[in-house]
Amino acid sequence: MALGKDYATQECSIARALEIIGERWTLLVVRDALYGVRRYNDFLVHLGIPRAVLAARLQTLTAEGILEKRRYQDSPPRDEYVPTERGIALWPTLRALGRWGREHYSETQLRIFRHATCGTDKELGSYGECPACGTIVPAGDVEMLPGPGLDPDPADPVSRALLKPKRMLRPLETEPV
Repeated sequence: MALGKDYATQECSIARALEIIGERWTLLVVRDALYGVRRYNDFLVHLGIPRAVLAARLQTLTAEGILEKRRYQDSPPRDEYVPTERGIALWPTLRALGRWGREHYSETQLRIFRHATCGTDKELGSYGECPACGTIVPAGDVEMLPGPGLDPDPADPVSRALLKPKRMLRPLETEPV
């Protein structure tokens, strides 16, 4: 029996959400957008995703209001993809899923997330809570640092840029090629 394209018979909010974000690459595109990746080519080289798949995912994510497409250059025309409030609202889900994956499938810590505003050196909890001040930290107040499991000399410019501490949601600045 072929796998259906949707969950039309499911009366479940998880099933409805999976129709939008449940495809293999989609959450990784959203993750990168939250990390500050904005440009098509940066998504392409960082994710290693086929061009057609990336184009389709970006189209779906913009149509669903998770990312906003903004023109940053007119000649030639070039756009960037910026997380909307709806996209930013996926941060707690991604945080919990990443923590779960690390705890159950890999003990290597690739990224460390801390509360930038209160200045703690302790990592956020599974649900994005700050262990120092006890608040749930909004994505824009999260500082992301490289963990001990990251490759210290990655090949692509996005991975190299993500080796530096940075606030989530702020545009990632890559080295010119």
